[in-house]
Parts: sequence; structure tokens; C-alpha cells
Amino acid sequence: MKQFFFKNLLLYLFILLLSVGCASDDSVEVPTDGDSGVVDPVEFTALNLEDYDNGSRVMMQAFYWDVEPRFEWWNTLSGKVADWSEAGIDRIWLPPATKGQSGGYSMGYDVSDYYDFGNFEQHGTTPTRFGTRADLENLIATAHENDLEVIADIVLNHNSGGGLEYNPYRDKDTYSLFDETHGNASGMFNRNYEDFYPNSVSNYDPGSLFYAETNLDHHRERVQNWLWKQDNSVANYYKNEMGFDGWRFDYVLGFESFVIKDWLAEVGGFSVSELWDGDPDLIRKHIEATGSGAFDFAAFYRMEQAFDRNDDLTYLTRDQVWQTHPDKAVTFTANHDTEKDGNIDNYIESSNKLKAYAFIMTHPGYPTVFYLDYENAAFKEQLNKLILIHNTLATGDLEVLYTDEDEYIAKRKGNADNPGLIVYITANSSTKRRTIATGWNEVQLMDYSENTTYSPITGEDGGAQLEAPANGYAVWSVMH
Repeated sequence: MKQFFFKNLLLYLFILLLSVGCASDDSVEVPTDGDSGVVDPVEFTALNLEDYDNGSRVMMQAFYWDVEPRFEWWNTLSGKVADWSEAGIDRIWLPPATKGQSGGYSMGYDVSDYYDFGNFEQHGTTPTRFGTRADLENLIATAHENDLEVIADIVLNHNSGGGLEYNPYRDKDTYSLFDETHGNASGMFNRNYEDFYPNSVSNYDPGSLFYAETNLDHHRERVQNWLWKQDNSVANYYKNEMGFDGWRFDYVLGFESFVIKDWLAEVGGFSVSELWDGDPDLIRKHIEATGSGAFDFAAFYRMEQAFDRNDDLTYLTRDQVWQTHPDKAVTFTANHDTEKDGNIDNYIESSNKLKAYAFIMTHPGYPTVFYLDYENAAFKEQLNKLILIHNTLATGDLEVLYTDEDEYIAKRKGNADNPGLIVYITANSSTKRRTIATGWNEVQLMDYSENTTYSPITGEDGGAQLEAPANGYAVWSVMH
């Protein structure tokens, strides 16, 4: 009897010590041959995420720099939009769709003719790099048939590809003549030196990194009329004739805020500004001055610092635009510019991309997927899972539950009809576990990103030891 008593006492003490360890806030590195953590799933089954819809969706940046094959891009996209819609995408952002000075090689940012969508012979080609006007109209119609909005990339400050003329305000010849025989075959919005800085209206130049001698003066009435005010303005033509649904404003540091504010007052629609600066306050000021959304470059640089530059996940908690303007912050992990940038601080390494996507797909803001990332066979399956998670479980207030240099854990609290989620990201080279107060009591959990089969049950107090795979992430929520 005494031997039996002591054996059971030792067993009791062992269980007690084990339970104290599980309630600890210390993280655990899990050996490769360690406990899988899987429990009998008979009483619990995974949520059918298709039963949930938080009303949020994701945008696709539907191009990269120097897309190939030339003259076929609109047709390429037309073959993809149905699958993108099925995956949970609700908008596609297209490159500038009109003729640029580089003709069939132009990505559209050297805008010459705002009304040549690939239907005028100039700059050595009729189609743009992306195809013909008919191809574009078919793409827009196909996107709309699949419930996708189409976002036009609009370049409003610099022009390129005009003819040479004497410019009295610069006392030299400048390439500022745009007419039917000089880079503007459509004959719409013909321009000359009076429409660019400086001119008889103003000497003010808000600055342009590109084509300073052909930087449009938005204070001129005729420039305003052609860009957004009159019935056949660029804004109205793109919306009413071509069928575009919204706007991505290029390089907004090159012109004043009233331009976007007045444009949106005229035609409305979704809009996002490219203000390439990591200062969240500067981006917030632009949002408040224009009413437009903006790419959250602050979040982009915090992720780059966290995952690449400083290898410190506490940077994920630093100031970002989505924290104060979640409805206006468009988050992203890459775009056509960052992916070709030679500065290593201006892009996120491929090995860290999925962790960055896990961050933006589980946090407030409107996430963007970059075309080349989505088409990457190593990423696509996981991105589809993250898009589904974003559109279903990523709802409610956000609370950061734990962070240190190599761990980041945050919860979306959900609502009465939605359990929300907990995202656990680690930069550690080993699988990590950490005991967290989940807020979900006596229920089995699973990783809906399917990066781990570990599946704990929470205690009466909601505590559970969660897991993240080595140098990866898991997205936890309840089973039922």
C-alpha cells in the first residue's frame, strides 16, 4: 500500500509540474521528433470557412515591370480573372493603359497620349505594350462579368514624347508640343508649353523626378478641364467610355492634394495613392487632404525591417497607417517598383515573403497581392489559403498578444458570429510553442494555414500552447 501511494504521489507531482510548464509564458523550441500535439478530433471538426464572410477582399496588382509577351498582356489577364475572382480577389490594378513615348516597349509611365488605348499608330506601334484597345475593353468586360473592379493607373504630373518647340519661359526648345502629329494622335487634350511649368499662370513647380520640362500645371483651367472637369475629360472618359472603376494615382509627391480631391469629387470610385515614403504621418496627411486611400509604405518598411534588415519582429508593432486608418490603408509586400529596386532596403526577400503576406492578410487594411508572387508555384497554394483566411476570419479589433525579436503573436477578436483568429509568426530556425491566453475556452484549435498539424485544446481559462513552424507562421482559430 505504501509503495502504491508513493508511486501515485510521484505521478501526481509529475502531472502537476507538466501542467505548470504548459501554463508558462516561456516559449518552447520543439525538437523534430517531439510531441505532435494532435488530440483525438472526434468531438471537433474544422470550420468551413466558406460559411464565413467578413465583407473584406483583396486586390491583385495585375502586372510587373516589362511584362511579357508584348502586345498580349490584356489577353493573358482575361484568361486569369475568373480564377482570381474565385480565390477572393475583388479588384485588379492595371498598368497605365495608354500610349507612352516608348511605344511597344512602354510600361505606360512615360505617358504621351491619354486617349490612345492601342488604337492609334504613333511611337512606332498601334497596340500598346499590353495589346489593343479592343483587348483592353474585353478584359474590362470579362473582369466585370466576374465581379471584379478594374483600377486604372493614372499619371497626372509628367508627360513624355511630345514634339520640339521654342519655350519662351525657359528660353530654349522643349519637347512640350503634343498634337495629332507630335505624340497625341487622338487629338484629345493637345498641349503646349503653356500647359507645363513655368507658364503665364504660375512659376510654381511642385517638383518632378521625371521630365521636369513637361510637368503639368494643374492650376491652369484648361488642364483641369481636360483631366477631370469636362464630359470628355480623362477621368470621365476612363470611367464612362472605358469602364474603369477606380484609380491608382502615380507619384503623388509630384503634384498638390487638391488634384486628387477634385478628381474624386468629379468621378468618385475606389482610389489609392502612391506616396512612397515610410513616414506614416506624411501618408495620413495625404489621406486626410485628398480623401483617397494610400499604399501603406510605413507597413511595408516595418515588415522589411522586421524580416530582413534588422531580423527583429518587434518592428511589426511600430507605427503604421493601418493602425489609425484601416479603411484607407492599402497594404502590400511587393510591387513593380520594389521588385526591381537595387537597394536591398526597398524590397522584402523572397524567403520572407509568405511571412509578410501572413501579416497583411491577418491585420487591418486592404491587402494587395503582387502578380509575380501569386504566379510563383512555391507561393500560390499558401496565398490562396491566406486570402481565404483574410476574407473570412480576419475581423474584429487587433490585439498584439506577444512579441520579441523572433516571435510575433496577434489576435483578431472577431465578433458574435465570427471567432476571429490568432496569427503566430516566428523567425526562429526551430519550431516554437508559446502558451497564450486565447480567449477561446475549452475548444480545440487548428492552424487554418495548414502549416502545422499540432492541434491543442484550450483550458477553462482559454489558455493553450500554440505553435509556429520554423521561420514560418500559423493562423489559429477554433474548431467546432
